[in-house]
Amino acid sequence: MNPKKSGFLLALLLTSAFTYAQKKVVKTYSANKLVIEKGDALFQKNCAECHNFRQRGIGPDLAGITAEASYTYLSMLIANSQAVIKSGNKRATALFAEFKVPMPAHPQLTPSDLNALLSFINTHKTVTEAYVNTTDLGAPVKDPMPTKIAKAGLTLKLEEWATAPATSTKNPLTRINQTYILKTDKGNRLFMLDMRGKLYEIKNKQFNVVMDMAKEKPKLMTEPGLGSGWGTFAFHPDFLKNGLMYTTHTEKKNSAPADFAYADSIPVAVQWIVTEWKVKDPTAAVFEATPRELFRMNNPSLMHGMQQMIFDPTLKPGMPGYGLLYIDLGDGGSAETGYPWLCNGSTEPRGSVLRIDPIGRNSRNGKYGIPDSNPWAKTGDPNVLGEVYARGFRNPNKITWTPDGKVLVADIGFSNVEEINILKPGLNYGWPAREGTFVLTFNGKKSGIYKLPAYDDPKYTYPVAEYDHDEGNSIAGGFVYTGDIAALKGKYIFGDILIGRVFYVENADLKLGHQSVIKEFDLQFGDLKSTYLDLVKNKKADIRFGLGENNAFYIWAKTDGKIWQIKDCVPSL
Repeated sequence: MNPKKSGFLLALLLTSAFTYAQKKVVKTYSANKLVIEKGDALFQKNCAECHNFRQRGIGPDLAGITAEASYTYLSMLIANSQAVIKSGNKRATALFAEFKVPMPAHPQLTPSDLNALLSFINTHKTVTEAYVNTTDLGAPVKDPMPTKIAKAGLTLKLEEWATAPATSTKNPLTRINQTYILKTDKGNRLFMLDMRGKLYEIKNKQFNVVMDMAKEKPKLMTEPGLGSGWGTFAFHPDFLKNGLMYTTHTEKKNSAPADFAYADSIPVAVQWIVTEWKVKDPTAAVFEATPRELFRMNNPSLMHGMQQMIFDPTLKPGMPGYGLLYIDLGDGGSAETGYPWLCNGSTEPRGSVLRIDPIGRNSRNGKYGIPDSNPWAKTGDPNVLGEVYARGFRNPNKITWTPDGKVLVADIGFSNVEEINILKPGLNYGWPAREGTFVLTFNGKKSGIYKLPAYDDPKYTYPVAEYDHDEGNSIAGGFVYTGDIAALKGKYIFGDILIGRVFYVENADLKLGHQSVIKEFDLQFGDLKSTYLDLVKNKKADIRFGLGENNAFYIWAKTDGKIWQIKDCVPSL
């Protein structure tokens, strides 16, 4: 059939359906408990990354949506939102214009699945809340950063380096998330993690499984994604001597009692676990290891878990801080699901960067140590968490040390701003009271951001670089380039996970109290000048960054698993 004719017929069919739906709302929502529980599981797997029932995120909040739109419309929107938008439906096109990110199609959902999903959504009615008084803040900010990110006039020339093994037959084909170089006397070893449970060693561009978390931890939960799975890993700086490595992973709720729990009235969606492994032979091609759990944490949603753990790579044995482990904790979705007190408080760990001594034993559960040098380690209050190094993060996804000694943390934003922060002990980076350099109010459908007041609260520290959601939706933290390409030296290279744009700021320009200018690279993949979205032919690029041997700088998309190496940087034509 002619594509234009088929597109016209689809639009006609959908428009007719919408007209009918507006005249007669089809009431087919189920009240059956098992159906609603199935819908809850489907929501967590397919929807929770972008939607909740209290305020807008990447997409609109869904509280009360079944009273505003018909069952027929919602079913078609979930099944294929792009077709609904192309049909000219005013509601769908207005939402797309507002949020700018298309909702992916869900062809795998059967009519029974859609009924369960919508029946679960139907249980969340519009809630009347006591709204925060915003009178003194003026009008909400509609466009946080009117000045757009400019092209730098530089093209990154990328060469395909390797392709990670597919760990799924559906998109994303891989969930490769992290690289690590282990230096040994017999040469360096390059490791890469796939969050579906595989730790690879890459030799001659071949991916060899060193450790399979699914075999080690049968309760490992890798679906539906949203950061779940094998989150991260780190080798102790004395790994070759003591054989100690550390991991984070997810398990289903109630898998075991949590060290960091909360009131039974608050739901638990997932547990995050930090584990120490004693590797029998650190030089072995396949690790044989014995686990020891350090702590377990409950989270109210699948979002915003433990994205990274890292030891300070600049320290030598005997130096202060050597062997202390940094762990970044997202807020677990606590702010967005209506439990903001579970993050950014002195008695709760979520939304923080922790620093622990994994070999120590003075923690509450006696399984790890709290360094005396941590900012809240000696308050004298047993309820204050001495593990916390800094707080006020929503979803920190990359910690990196710069050549001049700064520690940078990329933090994924809510509905407005993406951040790069300089990490300092004892500081509060604002979430959920701040988003970027703006006041954030959590007021359900009326939530918004406002300019900082003339006399701002001095307890908050602000990003050193930020961009708004006109430019992208989810920051992917990167690294300062230290290789041989002169045009890239000193640049902190990062990007946007969803849109796949690649940016940089000058490391020398990153200073507290100062906003650095972000610029964008053009991209050339082999001989093809393109964008990541066009390259992977998907609505979500899903890009990440990593380092390899000899200062190699890699960029990849989980979507297809292809790893590209930056080979040059030339003026754009």
